[in-house]
Amino acid sequence: MKKYIAELVGTMVLVLMGCGSAVFAGNIAGTVSTGVGTLGVALAFGLSVIAMAYTIGGISGCHINPAITLGVFLSGRMSGKNAGMYMLFQVIGAILGSTILYALVSTGAHEGPTATGSNSFGEGMMAQAFIAEMVFTFIFVLVVLGATDEKKGAGNLAGLAIGLTLVLVHIVCIPITGTSVNPARSVGPALFEGGVALSQLWLFIVAPFVGAALSAWVWKTIGNDD
Repeated sequence: MKKYIAELVGTMVLVLMGCGSAVFAGNIAGTVSTGVGTLGVALAFGLSVIAMAYTIGGISGCHINPAITLGVFLSGRMSGKNAGMYMLFQVIGAILGSTILYALVSTGAHEGPTATGSNSFGEGMMAQAFIAEMVFTFIFVLVVLGATDEKKGAGNLAGLAIGLTLVLVHIVCIPITGTSVNPARSVGPALFEGGVALSQLWLFIVAPFVGAALSAWVWKTIGNDD
């Protein structure tokens, strides 16, 4: 149970800090000349992962992302039962993080560009969004699988490598979809945002899972000693 609670807390922190940076500091008053901007939001997500990796990594492995859990499961590193429970508690954690953000927004003023930090794509841009989420999740999860490999991984530096990769992914993908590469991160905010965010949620679940499955296959191919 400790592993599942750790995943819940880690995902809550990721959503609260990452999406919170977009809500409260992304582009103050809707302008690109103030606020932390794309780079700041990207760093918030990456730093959240680094912080949690060195906090709960020794307990649960710090997936805090159903796509990573799927990749780890398909790589044969965890059971289906554990994978399912990880995903469940990750989604619960994301909803809790979004609840806190909603409470903050509802009880005071904010000047960020969105109310929840939800993911979305423009009209006619579904194919672009799907490709982006699939490819960037593939890259992200591949780094996770490689960096955490028992024999070939980065050891104590794995958390840093993974967090910085997430920063890189966000820098490129934020202008396209707001960057998900994490179904739980999309579910929480979408439940509060509703409307377009909720109707487009399927893409931010399916595309990352496809990317994660591809990364598991590629890592089993290139990371195999045979």
